[in-house]
Amino acid sequence: MKVGRTLSGLALLCLLSALLAGQTKEIPEWCRPLPRPEYKTLERVLPTEPWFEVYKVVPGVFAIYEPHQAEEVISYLIVGHKQALLFDTGMGMGDIRKITAKLTSRPVVVLNSHTHDDHVGDNWEFSFVYGMDTDFTRANAKGSREDAQAEVTPDQICGDLPKGFNAKTYATKPWKVSHFIHDGFKINLGGRTLEVLATPGHTPDAISLLDSANGLLFTGDTYYPAPIWLFRPETDLDAYVASVKRLAALAPQVKTVLGAHNIPVANPDVLPRLVVAIQTVREGKVPPGKSEDGKTLYTTDGITFLMKSGAVGIH
Repeated sequence: MKVGRTLSGLALLCLLSALLAGQTKEIPEWCRPLPRPEYKTLERVLPTEPWFEVYKVVPGVFAIYEPHQAEEVISYLIVGHKQALLFDTGMGMGDIRKITAKLTSRPVVVLNSHTHDDHVGDNWEFSFVYGMDTDFTRANAKGSREDAQAEVTPDQICGDLPKGFNAKTYATKPWKVSHFIHDGFKINLGGRTLEVLATPGHTPDAISLLDSANGLLFTGDTYYPAPIWLFRPETDLDAYVASVKRLAALAPQVKTVLGAHNIPVANPDVLPRLVVAIQTVREGKVPPGKSEDGKTLYTTDGITFLMKSGAVGIH
């Protein structure tokens, strides 16, 4: 994402808070371009919430955004006539269950785009959680303190943490899978049916969610408009390429792509571009960008991947 030349409103608040508290630490670089201009086109609801920003992106779909933490996670509440589905539960720093209760009176079930800690933080608060039938899902359902603690270092936070939140004890709490599911599983919310698409690569349990009647494709971390993480030990680049090809084939029937970080809406023409981009990078045709801590950025056609250094050209 492009970095603004001046401090944003949120970044300015961060600076003022630091000054009032007698701190002089620099604002994290990722925080400087906030708020992202794309949000101006969306309808904001619950505007007084201190940790979350909530936007109505299309009828019956709310993007629940966490702009104060570097992941800039976006969870989605998808509301039907009989029940609602929460696609990811965020960092677990704010109380996302209270947000969903304000947005709908219908029962809420949870499904995760994948089970990295920044997407399952409040799973424990919900009585019914769908989960992919993978060992990776089962392992992550046990919770994690180490991964969570890496999310609350000073460079990861912009502004104030939620009231009552204790960064020192922060951990992803254990949660239970109520029902294991698989590729092709369909969830009927009443007047809205969602189909689970297995899209492994980023993680073994990564999925996308298709609302074909409304032309909506929720892509989790398989696509979002920021550097896409493809460097972790559980990442499978061959599987990722196959998954993005599957999503690209759906582009003609999709109106809106909804990713899990930074900005909640994208044009479906990004999907075939995503295929070309990852294939071009893997073929060694894209010069490497910044490298740090064994990871390298590769950018082509406006799409950026963060990959393990040395992984390009090996497949």
